[in-house]
Amino acid sequence: MKKILTLALLATMAVSAQAEEKKDSVNPNKPVFTIIKENPITSVKDQNRSGTCWDYSTLSFFEAEILKATGKTYDLCESFVANKTYMERAIQVVRYHGDCQFAQGGSAEDVLATMKTHGICPEDAMPFPGSLYGDSLNNFNEFFSLLEPYVAAISKSSAKKISNQWKVGLQGILDAYLGKCPETFKYEGKEYTPKSFMASLGINLDDYVSITSYTHHPFYTGFAVEVQDNWRFPLSYNLPMDEMMQVIDNAVANGYTIAWGGDVSEDGFTRKGLAYAIDGKATQSLRGSDMAKWLKLATTEKRNVIDSLGVNVPEITATQELRQERFDNWELTDDHGMLIYGVAKDQKGKEYYMVKNSWGETGDYKGTWYMTKTFIAANTMDFLVNKNAIPKSIRKKLGI
Repeated sequence: MKKILTLALLATMAVSAQAEEKKDSVNPNKPVFTIIKENPITSVKDQNRSGTCWDYSTLSFFEAEILKATGKTYDLCESFVANKTYMERAIQVVRYHGDCQFAQGGSAEDVLATMKTHGICPEDAMPFPGSLYGDSLNNFNEFFSLLEPYVAAISKSSAKKISNQWKVGLQGILDAYLGKCPETFKYEGKEYTPKSFMASLGINLDDYVSITSYTHHPFYTGFAVEVQDNWRFPLSYNLPMDEMMQVIDNAVANGYTIAWGGDVSEDGFTRKGLAYAIDGKATQSLRGSDMAKWLKLATTEKRNVIDSLGVNVPEITATQELRQERFDNWELTDDHGMLIYGVAKDQKGKEYYMVKNSWGETGDYKGTWYMTKTFIAANTMDFLVNKNAIPKSIRKKLGI
């Protein structure tokens, strides 16, 4: 009995030591978030090995718009949009004789244009992503290894005249990997076409506008943002940076979400679900740290440092001039599409946007990224928003 009690005591001490060790190992700088505003959204999806963040983020945006307008939850089909978009993009590349880009990427405009022209269908009206080629999710490696050279062969052909049969062949590749877009389908016992289904969703596609902020075009006018994946050349309203941020804040405060496109290649965007507009010079000079060699650290090492600093990460001051400089010198790029749906603050009072990603339930927050307002101000390329979410004073300046 005494031996049993001794063993029990030792076990208790070991558990206590482990608990204490675990407690001590917790990063005291890790953000602890208090939610200020969280708008309803649909479930987190996984684009997997495909360059379709534009597709997932924008359909997620429209799902949230439908949810706000009608209270109904839908899972809209990314494969439908991709099938239609890649064909239309290929047609443009052929018309330009290959003097423009054909790629996996796209913009929010591709989803909006598809829904306006072709309609939309629910996810289960087409094969589940990846299922046609034996994968559990999208994997575009083989798909685009066929698609890209096919489009290049046609668009750069030396022939004086080409036939329309190339479209038949391309459509066959699209259908083989994405599935055929249905002409009709049943949803909740009712038969629809993609266009009639779109009309039933309770939103007006003319309500959506794109916003950006740069000085190489006049403010309060529209221009096509000069990035490769903006191949349809839609116009974005150009606002001063502060007013661009007012639109985001007003939208979230009034129950709207934002289909955001911007740069996540910066060191401050971590894989754990955080994003800071990190000030590298300030970080390397922090006392008590080994930041003197900050600029020479590998990306992974920098992100480990950022994670350890947490709420103490020094951030730049986002300015209109810095945005323009980084855009012109290629630092500010069009990398990723996500969905802004809320605002939270950390234990020091700093505010972050709650942003839904399309990488599955990854990171510390199961698919949500907490991105500081400074990060969004500095790294936004453009975003799609309901025009009714824009403050009236700004709408008046834009004439909408």
